[in-house]
Amino acid sequence: METVSHSPTEGVYAADDYVHAMEVRGARRTLYVAGTMGLDEAGKPGAGLAEQLELIWANIRTILASADMTVDNIVRVTSCLRDVSYAQENARARLAALGGRKVPTTALVAQTLSQDWLVEIEVIAAA
Repeated sequence: METVSHSPTEGVYAADDYVHAMEVRGARRTLYVAGTMGLDEAGKPGAGLAEQLELIWANIRTILASADMTVDNIVRVTSCLRDVSYAQENARARLAALGGRKVPTTALVAQTLSQDWLVEIEVIAAA
């Protein structure tokens, strides 16, 4: 599988910590990961935003591994944030989890199903 980033520098606004589009060539499998929360194995949410983001990315890595994939296979990320003030920390956590690799990303501010869930992240991965 090959991925090609498309982030034009003219005719569209700049993409800072993401790319506008990701072309996937030669993929044989696509994995759609449901919104993943910052919950531990017992279903208890992390104590704050940083802990929930750590749990989310650990959960995503576990889910990807069950499909013989890693975060290197992620080609799209969507984040639902309970508060707009979480945006920068969420972006930092995403970039750290992806090892600095930029992918198409959308962040929305929304009410989560539980007020204890501060962030919910879904990904698409390809192999």
